[in-house]
Amino acid sequence: MCRSGTCEHDSNPAVESTAGLGRRDLLMAGGVLGAAGALTLAPVSFAEADEAAPAGVPADGTEVTRTITGHLATGAADFVHLPVEVPRGVNQIAVSYTYDKPAVPSGTPGNACDIGLFDERGTALGGKGFRGWSGGARTSFVVNSEEATPGYLPGPVNPGTWHVVLGPYQVAPQGMNYSVTVTLRHGPAGAPFKPNYPSERAKGRGRAWYRGDCHLHTVHSDGKRLPSEVAAGAREAGLDFIVSTDHNTSSAHAVWGEYAGPDLLIVNGEEITTRNGHWLALGLDNGSWIDWRYRSRDDAFPRFARQVRRQGGLVVPAHPYCPYVACQWKFGYEDADAVEVWNGPWTYDDESAVDTWDAMLGTAMRTGEDWLPAMANSDAHSVPQVIGLPQTVVYADDLSRPAILEGIREGRSYVAESSAVTVAFTASGGGRQAGIGETLRVAADTPVDVRLEVSGVPNGTVRFITDEGQLHQESLGAAGTGTVVWRTTASLAAYVRAEVRHPKADGTPGKGNTMGPDLQWGAMAALTNPIVLRIRD
Repeated sequence: MCRSGTCEHDSNPAVESTAGLGRRDLLMAGGVLGAAGALTLAPVSFAEADEAAPAGVPADGTEVTRTITGHLATGAADFVHLPVEVPRGVNQIAVSYTYDKPAVPSGTPGNACDIGLFDERGTALGGKGFRGWSGGARTSFVVNSEEATPGYLPGPVNPGTWHVVLGPYQVAPQGMNYSVTVTLRHGPAGAPFKPNYPSERAKGRGRAWYRGDCHLHTVHSDGKRLPSEVAAGAREAGLDFIVSTDHNTSSAHAVWGEYAGPDLLIVNGEEITTRNGHWLALGLDNGSWIDWRYRSRDDAFPRFARQVRRQGGLVVPAHPYCPYVACQWKFGYEDADAVEVWNGPWTYDDESAVDTWDAMLGTAMRTGEDWLPAMANSDAHSVPQVIGLPQTVVYADDLSRPAILEGIREGRSYVAESSAVTVAFTASGGGRQAGIGETLRVAADTPVDVRLEVSGVPNGTVRFITDEGQLHQESLGAAGTGTVVWRTTASLAAYVRAEVRHPKADGTPGKGNTMGPDLQWGAMAALTNPIVLRIRD
């Protein structure tokens, strides 16, 4: 029984007796373990009512609290579902949680646990019940009809079985002890939340090059910046567009309308963080949410890639060589529309991503299949991470969601570390000319002049790379501006792409035609998608 205020609930015995089992034990004991490794525990009831209230309905403002504790063994489940029976007359659900962090040997992952919420519509993969996810960025959240903690969706708290979902993505050898506290508040629902979605079009300059950052985080996931601060940072960086990609939630979509404008296109998106790699869904419809609760062995990724494409969006594997837990890309590239080869300040991870992308270009030229465009984004979460470092520069018909996405999809883009860096890349031969992402068809031995104009890279090094590797290298002067021209033929090069590198740490440009230490390069300043050279019949 509980009157006004809160009441504590003893640990649920079913939680204690079930959650401590390993994966094999759960299967043998009849625990509910889904395809993505989801364990569902016994439900938590809020059936007790205030006896002083008429008809057994608690008085408005009454809050009832239950606390659920349990233990998870290493490898028990990817996700743990805690069912909560929500009675009628509830207008708010509040959740907080803690878990222990015992000391572990050096090199051994310690405990780390995410949290989210699904409503009475259920927890089915890709279903309608999603109400929010904060990962490990928060220890508490609140949802009601008028508002919700960032990362969560405002809306009615309908009666039925809700689920608090834990995501223990790292569990120490000792296991993980957790405690989840759920508080329901009774009373009438407030006014419904009114979303403010961004426009699909900004003023633009007609057919032109537009700069953007397609991987950004706010307080709606694990970022520290408010949406207003991200928009201000984008304008300061000289960007024309950004894509909102908070982890595993669509909650930020509903607030971006306030911060977009004629000078800044804001596109809805999401970063889907699976246990086998992260990917970007760029260009989602307002409020659209993409599920992340699967591994590569579950064969669910193609389904959600199709969901994105049905909305006209793009599927982009993110930071494929990121060394952190669950970040490295394991799904392959058959269902990708582009790949993020440069993420934040240039590192060896990016070097590996560019090498893999270049190898895929060679395969596409050999098989005649479509090639995969490259892009670059900041993945900025908080200060001092810089919005727009790096950025993707797209040649598009207009500054609109469809036009920008089409430009990225077709590879009509290059990447640069900032708005200070500009390149123009063309190939000409036989009276024809092609630009970035285009195909030049000429006779096999027709001379083709490849031309790169660069600005903004003092003492930089220009590299022309084909399916044979680097075939030309030239240095820029201290002003960082110059034009490099190189001649080839379609019989010698199936494609040509350009890189502009900064000097190495010792001030030297690096050498691409020798083996050994001199093969190392300075950080990337700009990189183009290829121009394809085809032999004309």
